[in-house]
Amino acid sequence: MLKTDPTQVDGLSIEQVLALCGSGKLTDNSQTSIDFREYLRVAKSDRLIKYLQSSLTEKFDAAPLVLQDVVNEFGRRLDYVVENGLYRGKVNAIGFDGLWTDSDGRSIILEVKTTDTYRINLDTIAGYRDALVTSDKVPKDSSVLIVVGRQDTGDLEAQVRGSKHAWTIRIISADALSKLVVLKENTQQADSVKRIHEVLIPFEYTRLDRIIDIAFAVTEDAKAVLQEEQTEIPVDSSLESNGSVTKQQHTSPEIIAELRASIVAALGEDGVLCFGVRGKL
Repeated sequence: MLKTDPTQVDGLSIEQVLALCGSGKLTDNSQTSIDFREYLRVAKSDRLIKYLQSSLTEKFDAAPLVLQDVVNEFGRRLDYVVENGLYRGKVNAIGFDGLWTDSDGRSIILEVKTTDTYRINLDTIAGYRDALVTSDKVPKDSSVLIVVGRQDTGDLEAQVRGSKHAWTIRIISADALSKLVVLKENTQQADSVKRIHEVLIPFEYTRLDRIIDIAFAVTEDAKAVLQEEQTEIPVDSSLESNGSVTKQQHTSPEIIAELRASIVAALGEDGVLCFGVRGKL
């Protein structure tokens, strides 16, 4: 369907997409899982965001599993090497939801939660990290990133701040993560990817300079793209008049401005994006 008429897939709900994959039931190491993840790799990012929203607002059995796969695909879009984790824990298996590794060899152990309504056992999640370090699968400076579907993560933030894991665990909403993907795809700057990676790992924030530097640099990248796309290339008016020249399509300034504003707002007001602490910078 993708090769013959991709619009047919665009019009399908996430449950209908799943029905076309394998047996239609997502389980570990199943053909359904293989087919679905292969589809996510070629799907447009706006489709992924739609599936993310569906997994959070619609009630169907595979919703948490879809959320996990979509979040891992976001990791790939952010230029991480991603290893998908298990849907459900198994005896003698390390139960991470995903393992992301950047070009510098830094690793992030992913934990995906639909909501923080139920208290999360941070010791269990930290145990996954310790087991991966012990088995030499990740370096000692690896960290944990908890991706939460719902926006309100205040209870979880407080739980992390008051624990011994405050320096190894960070929190981000799935929505904020999707915005980073959109920002990365709109800037196409190599330095922006590294800065986005920096945002997702723990760092000391008593002094706020580094956070401000990251926010400023990424928004400047977006500004540079806007200026580049607004620069018109002079053309021969005679060619333009007879239709020989096709006018270049530009990204809407409103879209770029909205992306910049969303990043600044997330860094300045939502706190979860950077370090899991509420309050303005």
